Amino acid sequence: MRLVVAAHGTRQLLGNAVASIIAKRAGRALGMESRAAYVELCEPLLTDVLADRQPSVVVPLLLSTGYHIKVDLPQAVAGMPVTMGRALGPDPLLASAQVSRLVAAGVSPGHPVVLVAAGSNDPSARADIAAAGRLLAEAWGGPVRVATVSGSGAPALDEVVRPGDAVSPYLLAPGFFSDMVRARAEAAGAETVADVIGPHPDVVELVVRRASALLARGSSDQAQVG
Repeated sequence: MRLVVAAHGTRQLLGNAVASIIAKRAGRALGMESRAAYVELCEPLLTDVLADRQPSVVVPLLLSTGYHIKVDLPQAVAGMPVTMGRALGPDPLLASAQVSRLVAAGVSPGHPVVLVAAGSNDPSARADIAAAGRLLAEAWGGPVRVATVSGSGAPALDEVVRPGDAVSPYLLAPGFFSDMVRARAEAAGAETVADVIGPHPDVVELVVRRASALLARGSSDQAQVG
């Protein structure tokens, strides 16, 4: 049995390294082989990794339930000896990692924060982003507002960020969206822009928990999604 983490993918090498680091650390904790794969923009693609038909558990490194979770990933694992989990977020462990990034950036506990996600037109993804904001507010112990840099259903970053705010990118890896968040947040007067979530120990722990749950369910000759 093998662990495969499935990330979105970016054209930035540093961004793609995040999935590889998470896969390696989670695989080590689980005592099993692990691979990182991507939905698009870089290699190896998930379809290529699964082409050897090795029984696998697939943990998506996607933070909300959007098109990739509903369409792209199920198509990629169809007919494969794979058990695939749900989107990684929202989850309290992700909120905990965001708190760590805020503190590391020098933000004082309770300071007003804006959680900024990439955004989506999918209602499920928008609900997940809103839930992530609530989880961060609970973990942070202060006011958290939610904004996006694309999609619909949530206010745009430029409409939400106020001078002096701290910004917490709800993004797993550096890349196009993290660059956009930082540039637009600073232009709007944000005092601090924390780092992306990245391969934080809480993220690795979350992947280990998700993989363990999938292993407990067991794989079959047909792909399972849940």
